[in-house]
Amino acid sequence: MHERGHSGRRYVVTGGASGIGRAVSEVLIRDGAYVAVADRDVDAAQQVADTLGERCLAVRLDVSSRSSWDEASRQVRDELGGVDGLVNNAGITRDRTMKRMSDDEWQQVIDVHLRGTWLGCQILADDLGASSTGSIVNISSSGRHGSYGQTNYAAAKAGIVGLTKSVALELAKHGVRCNAVAPGAVETPMLADVPETVKQGWMDATALGRLAQPEEIAEAVAFLLSPASSYVTAHVLDVNGGEMHL
Repeated sequence: MHERGHSGRRYVVTGGASGIGRAVSEVLIRDGAYVAVADRDVDAAQQVADTLGERCLAVRLDVSSRSSWDEASRQVRDELGGVDGLVNNAGITRDRTMKRMSDDEWQQVIDVHLRGTWLGCQILADDLGASSTGSIVNISSSGRHGSYGQTNYAAAKAGIVGLTKSVALELAKHGVRCNAVAPGAVETPMLADVPETVKQGWMDATALGRLAQPEEIAEAVAFLLSPASSYVTAHVLDVNGGEMHL
Protein backbone atom coordinates (compact mmCIF):
# COMPACT_ATOMS: atom_id res chain seq x y z
CA MET A 1 0.00 0.00 0.00
CA HIS A 2 1.37 3.40 -0.97
CA GLU A 3 1.69 5.79 1.91
CA ARG A 4 -0.29 8.71 0.48
CA GLY A 5 -2.94 6.71 -1.34
CA HIS A 6 -1.96 7.39 -4.96
CA SER A 7 -2.08 3.76 -6.03
CA GLY A 8 -4.49 3.30 -8.94
CA ARG A 9 -5.44 6.98 -9.10
CA ARG A 10 -5.42 8.80 -12.44
CA TYR A 11 -3.78 12.19 -12.91
CA VAL A 12 -3.28 14.76 -15.66
CA VAL A 13 -0.09 16.82 -15.40
CA THR A 14 0.26 19.73 -17.82
CA GLY A 15 3.72 20.78 -18.88
CA GLY A 16 4.66 17.28 -17.80
CA ALA A 17 7.57 16.75 -20.18
CA SER A 18 10.17 18.72 -18.20
CA GLY A 19 10.98 20.56 -15.01
CA ILE A 20 8.45 20.49 -12.18
CA GLY A 21 5.87 18.70 -14.33
CA ARG A 22 8.20 15.84 -15.08
CA ALA A 23 9.18 15.57 -11.41
CA VAL A 24 5.49 15.46 -10.41
CA SER A 25 4.87 12.71 -12.96
CA GLU A 26 7.81 10.71 -11.63
CA VAL A 27 6.65 10.98 -8.01
CA LEU A 28 3.09 9.97 -8.87
CA ILE A 29 4.19 7.00 -10.98
CA ARG A 30 6.54 5.94 -8.18
CA ASP A 31 3.58 6.00 -5.79
CA GLY A 32 1.47 3.73 -8.00
CA ALA A 33 -0.64 6.21 -9.98
CA TYR A 34 -1.52 6.44 -13.67
CA VAL A 35 -0.32 9.70 -15.20
CA ALA A 36 -1.19 11.50 -18.42
CA VAL A 37 1.85 13.62 -19.24
CA ALA A 38 0.27 16.46 -21.20
CA ASP A 39 2.58 18.77 -23.10
CA ARG A 40 2.70 20.89 -26.24
CA ASP A 41 5.88 18.94 -27.12
CA VAL A 42 4.28 15.52 -27.46
CA ASP A 43 7.58 13.91 -28.50
CA ALA A 44 9.17 14.99 -25.23
CA ALA A 45 6.07 13.78 -23.38
CA GLN A 46 6.39 10.43 -25.12
CA GLN A 47 10.02 10.16 -24.02
CA VAL A 48 8.90 10.69 -20.42
CA ALA A 49 6.16 8.10 -20.83
CA ASP A 50 8.60 5.59 -22.32
CA THR A 51 10.92 6.15 -19.35
CA LEU A 52 8.22 5.91 -16.67
CA GLY A 53 6.51 2.83 -18.05
CA GLU A 54 3.09 1.49 -18.95
CA ARG A 55 1.16 3.52 -16.36
CA CYS A 56 2.26 6.74 -18.07
CA LEU A 57 0.47 8.18 -21.11
CA ALA A 58 1.74 10.95 -23.42
CA VAL A 59 -0.87 13.50 -24.49
CA ARG A 60 -0.52 16.45 -26.86
CA LEU A 61 -1.88 19.61 -25.22
CA ASP A 62 -1.69 23.34 -25.85
CA VAL A 63 -3.18 24.56 -22.58
CA SER A 64 -4.20 27.92 -24.03
CA SER A 65 -6.50 26.24 -26.58
CA ARG A 66 -10.00 25.03 -25.69
CA SER A 67 -10.09 22.64 -28.66
CA SER A 68 -6.76 21.15 -27.61
CA TRP A 69 -8.10 20.63 -24.07
CA ASP A 70 -11.23 18.99 -25.48
CA GLU A 71 -9.17 16.57 -27.56
CA ALA A 72 -6.72 15.80 -24.75
CA SER A 73 -9.51 15.18 -22.24
CA ARG A 74 -11.20 12.74 -24.62
CA GLN A 75 -7.94 10.84 -24.99
CA VAL A 76 -7.48 10.66 -21.22
CA ARG A 77 -11.04 9.44 -20.68
CA ASP A 78 -10.63 6.79 -23.39
CA GLU A 79 -7.29 5.51 -22.15
CA LEU A 80 -7.46 6.00 -18.38
CA GLY A 81 -11.20 5.77 -17.87
CA GLY A 82 -11.44 8.94 -15.79
CA VAL A 83 -9.52 11.56 -13.85
CA ASP A 84 -8.90 11.77 -10.10
CA GLY A 85 -6.50 14.71 -10.09
CA LEU A 86 -5.23 17.59 -12.22
CA VAL A 87 -1.96 19.49 -11.98
CA ASN A 88 -2.02 22.78 -13.90
CA ASN A 89 1.72 23.28 -14.25
CA ALA A 90 2.42 24.37 -17.84
CA GLY A 91 4.18 27.71 -18.04
CA ILE A 92 6.36 30.03 -20.08
CA THR A 93 8.23 33.27 -19.52
CA ARG A 94 8.53 36.29 -21.80
CA ASP A 95 10.52 38.59 -19.56
CA ARG A 96 10.84 42.28 -20.36
CA THR A 97 10.36 45.51 -18.46
CA MET A 98 6.82 46.87 -18.56
CA LYS A 99 7.68 49.82 -20.83
CA ARG A 100 9.28 47.53 -23.40
CA MET A 101 6.89 44.58 -23.20
CA SER A 102 4.85 43.90 -26.33
CA ASP A 103 1.18 42.98 -26.42
CA ASP A 104 2.15 39.48 -27.60
CA GLU A 105 4.63 38.98 -24.74
CA TRP A 106 1.93 39.98 -22.26
CA GLN A 107 -0.79 37.87 -23.81
CA GLN A 108 1.23 34.70 -24.37
CA VAL A 109 2.12 34.46 -20.68
CA ILE A 110 -1.43 35.25 -19.53
CA ASP A 111 -2.85 32.70 -21.98
CA VAL A 112 -0.58 29.83 -20.94
CA HIS A 113 -0.59 30.38 -17.18
CA LEU A 114 -3.96 31.89 -16.36
CA ARG A 115 -6.27 30.93 -19.23
CA GLY A 116 -4.65 27.49 -19.41
CA THR A 117 -5.26 26.86 -15.71
CA TRP A 118 -8.86 28.10 -15.97
CA LEU A 119 -9.55 25.89 -18.99
CA GLY A 120 -8.14 22.83 -17.25
CA CYS A 121 -10.29 23.38 -14.17
CA GLN A 122 -13.40 24.04 -16.24
CA ILE A 123 -13.05 21.21 -18.75
CA LEU A 124 -12.10 18.50 -16.24
CA ALA A 125 -14.45 19.64 -13.46
CA ASP A 126 -17.09 16.99 -14.23
CA ASP A 127 -14.50 14.23 -14.51
CA LEU A 128 -13.03 15.21 -11.16
CA GLY A 129 -16.50 15.40 -9.63
CA ALA A 130 -17.11 11.81 -10.72
CA SER A 131 -14.12 10.75 -8.62
CA SER A 132 -14.70 10.15 -4.93
CA THR A 133 -11.61 12.22 -4.10
CA GLY A 134 -11.10 14.71 -6.95
CA SER A 135 -8.23 17.15 -6.43
CA ILE A 136 -6.70 20.04 -8.40
CA VAL A 137 -3.29 21.55 -7.76
CA ASN A 138 -2.46 24.76 -9.62
CA ILE A 139 1.11 26.01 -9.80
CA SER A 140 1.47 29.62 -8.73
CA SER A 141 4.84 31.15 -7.79
CA SER A 142 6.67 33.40 -5.38
CA GLY A 143 6.72 35.69 -8.41
CA ARG A 144 3.08 36.54 -7.63
CA HIS A 145 4.42 39.03 -5.09
CA GLY A 146 6.05 41.00 -7.91
CA SER A 147 9.22 40.44 -9.89
CA TYR A 148 11.29 42.87 -11.94
CA GLY A 149 10.75 42.44 -15.67
CA GLN A 150 7.82 40.06 -15.13
CA THR A 151 4.63 42.10 -15.00
CA ASN A 152 3.02 39.44 -17.21
CA TYR A 153 4.23 36.47 -15.15
CA ALA A 154 3.52 38.11 -11.77
CA ALA A 155 -0.01 39.06 -12.84
CA ALA A 156 -0.71 35.54 -14.13
CA LYS A 157 0.64 33.81 -11.01
CA ALA A 158 -1.27 36.17 -8.70
CA GLY A 159 -4.37 35.51 -10.79
CA ILE A 160 -3.94 31.78 -10.28
CA VAL A 161 -4.29 32.31 -6.53
CA GLY A 162 -7.66 34.02 -6.92
CA LEU A 163 -8.74 31.43 -9.47
CA THR A 164 -7.75 28.59 -7.13
CA LYS A 165 -9.79 29.93 -4.24
CA SER A 166 -12.82 30.56 -6.46
CA VAL A 167 -12.66 27.09 -8.01
CA ALA A 168 -12.35 25.59 -4.53
CA LEU A 169 -15.57 27.34 -3.47
CA GLU A 170 -17.47 26.29 -6.59
CA LEU A 171 -16.38 22.65 -6.68
CA ALA A 172 -16.50 21.86 -2.96
CA LYS A 173 -20.14 20.72 -3.25
CA HIS A 174 -18.98 18.14 -5.79
CA GLY A 175 -16.30 16.81 -3.45
CA VAL A 176 -13.43 18.35 -5.44
CA ARG A 177 -10.63 20.17 -3.65
CA CYS A 178 -8.51 22.88 -5.30
CA ASN A 179 -5.22 24.17 -3.94
CA ALA A 180 -2.10 25.90 -5.23
CA VAL A 181 1.60 25.33 -4.72
CA ALA A 182 3.77 28.43 -5.00
CA PRO A 183 7.43 27.51 -5.58
CA GLY A 184 10.34 29.84 -5.17
CA ALA A 185 13.25 29.57 -7.59
CA VAL A 186 13.66 25.99 -8.83
CA GLU A 187 16.51 24.40 -10.78
CA THR A 188 14.64 23.77 -14.04
CA PRO A 189 15.32 24.43 -17.74
CA MET A 190 13.31 27.65 -17.38
CA LEU A 191 16.19 29.07 -15.31
CA ALA A 192 18.88 28.06 -17.80
CA ASP A 193 19.33 31.60 -19.17
CA VAL A 194 19.15 33.41 -15.84
CA PRO A 195 22.51 35.03 -14.95
CA GLU A 196 24.35 33.48 -12.01
CA THR A 197 24.40 36.84 -10.23
CA VAL A 198 20.60 36.93 -10.31
CA LYS A 199 20.36 33.36 -9.01
CA GLN A 200 22.77 34.24 -6.21
CA GLY A 201 20.55 37.16 -5.26
CA TRP A 202 17.58 34.83 -5.01
CA MET A 203 19.53 32.42 -2.82
CA ASP A 204 20.71 35.26 -0.58
CA ALA A 205 17.05 36.23 -0.01
CA THR A 206 16.11 32.67 1.00
CA ALA A 207 16.47 31.31 4.53
CA LEU A 208 17.78 27.96 3.29
CA GLY A 209 20.26 29.69 1.01
CA ARG A 210 19.75 27.55 -2.09
CA LEU A 211 17.46 26.89 -5.04
CA ALA A 212 14.84 24.15 -4.89
CA GLN A 213 15.07 20.88 -6.76
CA PRO A 214 12.02 19.94 -8.86
CA GLU A 215 11.44 16.85 -6.72
CA GLU A 216 10.94 19.03 -3.64
CA ILE A 217 8.09 20.86 -5.34
CA ALA A 218 6.69 17.59 -6.67
CA GLU A 219 6.41 16.12 -3.18
CA ALA A 220 4.28 19.07 -2.05
CA VAL A 221 2.07 18.71 -5.12
CA ALA A 222 1.68 14.98 -4.50
CA PHE A 223 0.56 15.63 -0.92
CA LEU A 224 -2.14 18.11 -2.00
CA LEU A 225 -3.37 15.74 -4.70
CA SER A 226 -3.72 12.85 -2.32
CA PRO A 227 -6.41 11.77 0.15
CA ALA A 228 -3.83 12.53 2.87
CA SER A 229 -4.79 16.21 2.45
CA SER A 230 -8.54 15.54 2.43
CA TYR A 231 -9.39 18.58 4.62
CA VAL A 232 -7.21 21.07 2.75
CA THR A 233 -8.78 23.24 0.05
CA ALA A 234 -8.53 26.86 -1.17
CA HIS A 235 -4.99 26.92 0.23
CA VAL A 236 -1.75 28.29 -1.23
CA LEU A 237 1.27 26.31 -0.06
CA ASP A 238 4.52 28.25 -0.37
CA VAL A 239 7.45 25.94 -1.07
CA ASN A 240 10.20 28.51 -1.22
CA GLY A 241 12.89 27.73 1.33
CA GLY A 242 11.88 30.67 3.53
CA GLU A 243 12.01 33.28 0.78
CA MET A 244 11.46 36.87 1.88
CA HIS A 245 9.19 39.20 -0.12
CA LEU A 246 8.69 42.93 -0.44
